[in-house]
Amino acid sequence: MTPGLRHRVSNTYEEITTNKPEKSLTVGIKKSGGRNSQGRMTVRNRGGGHKRKYRIIDFKRNKDDMSAKVLTIEYDPNRSAFIALLQYEDGEKKYMLAPDGIKVGDAVRSGKHALPETGHTMFLSDIPLGSSIHAVEMQPGKGAAMARSAGTYAELQGREGKYAILKLPSGETRRILLTCRATIGRVSNVDHSLEIMGKAGRNRWKGRRPRVRGVAMNPVDHPMGGGEGRASGGHPRSRTGVMAKGQKTRNPKKPSNKLIISRRNAKKK
Repeated sequence: MTPGLRHRVSNTYEEITTNKPEKSLTVGIKKSGGRNSQGRMTVRNRGGGHKRKYRIIDFKRNKDDMSAKVLTIEYDPNRSAFIALLQYEDGEKKYMLAPDGIKVGDAVRSGKHALPETGHTMFLSDIPLGSSIHAVEMQPGKGAAMARSAGTYAELQGREGKYAILKLPSGETRRILLTCRATIGRVSNVDHSLEIMGKAGRNRWKGRRPRVRGVAMNPVDHPMGGGEGRASGGHPRSRTGVMAKGQKTRNPKKPSNKLIISRRNAKKK
């Protein structure tokens, strides 16, 4: 047992059925290292990391009234969830976010004739109340935007006029148009949150560089820097002065505010 493995908690990846992605659905991906088009660092603590290929995911699931068979369950280095390779009746292949419990050989559908079963994509107007759903659209036809990371799901709590009422993974309750789509079930890789890297090197493989605490810096480098001895740093804030605890950053004039019924749960102290 090496020091790097001693505290590591890792996934068994027993759901994964292949280690080679579908070539027609992969493209090259260029890393920015946290730099913008002028070459200036706009995001800190980024850089390095293993080379990746991007898998083109079908977030719209708008190929209606055609059954698709699950060929493989695959690892995706660009997201926390697993992905599933589908082959439709006409031979076309597409990737989707793999729901928890889906297996090779299962059939999935989307549209009005889909059933409320794991992996099927339906309109919010057709999904039974109380269902767990993921990959939820915010605007009809735009593609899934919410509840996409490993183990997450939203709950369909009710319908009100032309809106569905959803409780999101953050705890927020909001209205979404009934013409938006969502996929039945929760996202795969449920135990992702239990993983422990075990050593700093594993984070470097993921493209994460060391993060220096603000209180360890000089006053010129950070608002919390400097001081004699080990100063606590005063009010927690970012390098640019944005307060870390309690300062509201959401635009009060944002049009979607009227769709939010209750804000996300505040962290208990």
